[in-house]
Amino acid sequence: MISIFLARRTMCVLVAAALAGCASVAPDHGFGDVERQAQARTGYAPRLAQNDDAKRDIAETVSKLLQQPLSVNDAVRIAVINNPGLQASFWDVGIAQADLAQAGRLPNPALDFKRVNAGGGVGIERTFTVNLIGALTMPLASRLESRRFQQVKLAVGAEIERKVAETRRAWYEAVAAEQSVEYAKQVEQAADASAELSERMVKAGNASKLDLAREQAFHAESSAALARTEREARATREKLARLLGLASSRFQLPERLPGLPSSTAELADIERIALDQRLDVQAARSDAEATAANLGLTRTTRFINVLDLGYVRNTGANEPAGRGYEVTLELPLFDWGGARVARAEAVYMQSVNKVAQTAVDARSEAREAYANYQSSYVLAKRYRDEVIPLRKKISQEVLLRYNGMLASTFELLADAREQASAVNAYIDAQKEYWIAHATLEAALGTRVANPNQGAQQ
Repeated sequence: MISIFLARRTMCVLVAAALAGCASVAPDHGFGDVERQAQARTGYAPRLAQNDDAKRDIAETVSKLLQQPLSVNDAVRIAVINNPGLQASFWDVGIAQADLAQAGRLPNPALDFKRVNAGGGVGIERTFTVNLIGALTMPLASRLESRRFQQVKLAVGAEIERKVAETRRAWYEAVAAEQSVEYAKQVEQAADASAELSERMVKAGNASKLDLAREQAFHAESSAALARTEREARATREKLARLLGLASSRFQLPERLPGLPSSTAELADIERIALDQRLDVQAARSDAEATAANLGLTRTTRFINVLDLGYVRNTGANEPAGRGYEVTLELPLFDWGGARVARAEAVYMQSVNKVAQTAVDARSEAREAYANYQSSYVLAKRYRDEVIPLRKKISQEVLLRYNGMLASTFELLADAREQASAVNAYIDAQKEYWIAHATLEAALGTRVANPNQGAQQ
């Protein structure tokens, strides 16, 4: 009977040892799958800074990209490889992969040695113990950790996509703010000249003090607007620098935003796209599956919590050696495992409801983002094709009337103020469209192509 038991035990140990030999820590810490997934979904490949060579390579790439005005694509490329917070989340994959490798290995055996002096004789007891429950449940634990590993990779992938969307939005905000600053400077200079001209006209008796006060007020307002836009430009630039993981915000940006495309992307069944493509939805599903697997493992081990199998060999003076085995079993007298099972069931129901909430959020966010994307394009296009051309036409007509002495200087200055207001509104509308485009990509979990993007305006 003992020989059969030992043979079975040996077979189990050999099978488990073979499984343990297959479970090892990957050289890339399991990050290769995340890198390939991000490349396929976003077009940008993250890098794990796991050694000095990788860090130097990342630093060289960032330095090269910063030598020219930073495009939105280059900004995202820098963020996904250089953002320290994102790098920290990358190591979640390494932790999960190490846990998976650990779950596929046998628990270490225990060796007990006893030496007892009694009546002039010496007794020696040797015990070699193996955690049998740990070996029997190792396949279940490996499957559980494998599911968790997949879930972590999905979660890290979702974090990469969130960082891509945040960086795009921050880039559009920073470029629009810089563009507004340059235009605000032009307006402030014009307002300063008009205020000075009004003061001279008042002295010459060709204008009233009321006209002078109006121009001076406009000059003061334009100066305040310039200070406000400069403050916003500094804030947006620093926000972008944080996302890029840069120690300094002294990088170049383009002078203006990209032009509007000729049309928007027409997407059908956006809710289905979001549910199929978003990684946070997939991660929530994976979490529920892993929790269900954990519940099965808990039910399997609810009664037998500790089962150790040991081989014993006793020797003593003037006595033949004794051999045998011992089994250590935890008796469920006080804890029958019901609380553990109840907790696992509660955690599972919690994860199921989290999946449902994630799906509701994803569908709602997709609808909202698509509606904002469409309406933002209509607004920006109206400014580009209607408001700005009409303002230019009005300015030309007012200038002609002024040259023909049919309009006063103050009418010309008033028209300039109205034109400045229209240009600022167009810059804001253009920025809102591009931000809405980036938000739509994040809400759907996939890239949205711009049909025939137009030239810069």
